Amino acid sequence: MTYAPAVAEQRAPDAAARSQAPRPYRFAELMLTALAVVIAAGAYALVGLGAEDTVPANVYWYTGWLAALGLGLHVLTWWRAKYADPVLVPLAILLNGIGLAMIYRIDLATESSTATSQLVWMTLGSILAGVVIVFLRDHRLLRRFTYTCGFAALAFLLLPLVPGLGTTINGARIWINVGPFSFQPGEIAKILLAVFFAGYLVSFRDQLVLAGPKILGIRFPRLRDLGPIIIAWVASVGILVLQRDLGTSLLFFGLFVAMLYVATGKKTWIFLGLGMFALGAFVAAQIFTHVQQRIDGWLGALTREEFEKTPGGSYQLVQGLFGMASGGLTGTGLGEGRPSVVPYAESDFIYASLGEELGMVGLFAILMLYLILFQRGMKIASSVRDGFGKLLTVGLTFTICLQCFIVIGGVTRLIPLTGLTTPFLAAGGSSLIGSWIIIGLLLRISDYARRPAEEFQTGVLTVLTDPEERAGQRSPSRGLLGGRRNRDAADPAGAEAADGHPRDPEAEVATTVHPAAAPDPEADVATTAHRTAPEYGAEPTPEHGEPEHGGDRR
Repeated sequence: MTYAPAVAEQRAPDAAARSQAPRPYRFAELMLTALAVVIAAGAYALVGLGAEDTVPANVYWYTGWLAALGLGLHVLTWWRAKYADPVLVPLAILLNGIGLAMIYRIDLATESSTATSQLVWMTLGSILAGVVIVFLRDHRLLRRFTYTCGFAALAFLLLPLVPGLGTTINGARIWINVGPFSFQPGEIAKILLAVFFAGYLVSFRDQLVLAGPKILGIRFPRLRDLGPIIIAWVASVGILVLQRDLGTSLLFFGLFVAMLYVATGKKTWIFLGLGMFALGAFVAAQIFTHVQQRIDGWLGALTREEFEKTPGGSYQLVQGLFGMASGGLTGTGLGEGRPSVVPYAESDFIYASLGEELGMVGLFAILMLYLILFQRGMKIASSVRDGFGKLLTVGLTFTICLQCFIVIGGVTRLIPLTGLTTPFLAAGGSSLIGSWIIIGLLLRISDYARRPAEEFQTGVLTVLTDPEERAGQRSPSRGLLGGRRNRDAADPAGAEAADGHPRDPEAEVATTVHPAAAPDPEADVATTAHRTAPEYGAEPTPEHGEPEHGGDRR
């Protein structure tokens, strides 16, 4: 069997191919989703028992709502992406459910209704993840919009700086007001940046790896190839300066450096990126007071001067550390602590709130869930065969994990505090929507990585028989997309294009692969090697199976 961007008769796979086809694991996903819903509902009930000595009256309604969301995503995944990773949806629901339980616990102490809003945002996020699964049939289509995503990300990042639209909260100008709601456009910008970086790096990685002078045995890129990383560095420092947000600045620049390292395999980029960010942060700390306040509150958190300083200071950080210390190894129990003492306990410091009531064991369990999410993302990246999908998966997975490191590192005083929120756990609609969209993209990419070749119906690659095996047979003239997508699949050696010149053998995708394997990634949706020939829908001749090179038959 060979694969080429043309349409021909498809043969049913033999028994051996069927036996080697990957299992969908949809039943395992259903069971894991049910387990996640049970744990989340149990945590919600324990909060009511611990705080008010009674089970919440709406516990059955809450459980049914979570189950409906999980079941809906499960059905959509089974329908549109049945070979997708079976662990991603249960992980997301479990983390979201644990966060909802803690937000509800803080609502009981502060008499607020943040948990209800969070459940609405969770519903919207899961719907958007389903939309991604249904309508994005092939992740490689995103590569067509590489630069569009780059410009859109830049526009999203600049929105908070627009007078009358952006607003400053807690000293950071990263929010915009849309009617009665506030939204953080940087959460959508990070996804668009991941698409842009993946598309750019998969196109220019050879220049970044092979070109440039060697200094002390280390090859540095050419000055013109340094342009993107310089632009990313300037944008990162610009966010730090103009929007006063250290966390978003570190997240975006770290995302680019990580994807650059994966694309090139050169550690030079890591040290160069870390050095550039450290230099920018040091200069900003010397010039801008808000950066220096963050660093002072981090280094001198336990001093009386920093503890009592207003604004700024280390009061929030110290209270969070004391809360986690009071939780000890196993915690005080859900609903029996005092997490509301910490400012923004439901958002920025929800990890400290969970540490107080679940203890160090609970915190390690949550970290393990994030570690499993990271492992599944890296496994998907290693399985997918096209370079764009590999880089995009690494970027999306690294975004979630780097955000966890920045938030948890700040709460535990490993690094200075930032304004980011913990993915899936913390209150915040913008972050939750962005995280669910990432889950949808990872599901789509993982389905592509594991789907057998004979089940592909995207129109990008199709299964063809060898020309010798189908001598004397006629193949359909219409492609999967209907019309001018049909391309000849004959032996490329010695064949000629419509202009009389020999056909480039590198432009042909004739890799012999097992029928159950994934299709050749090099036949990308962005490939135009075959589109120079005028005949896409020509009928093959019975003698050679080649299209007749006549005039345009449109």
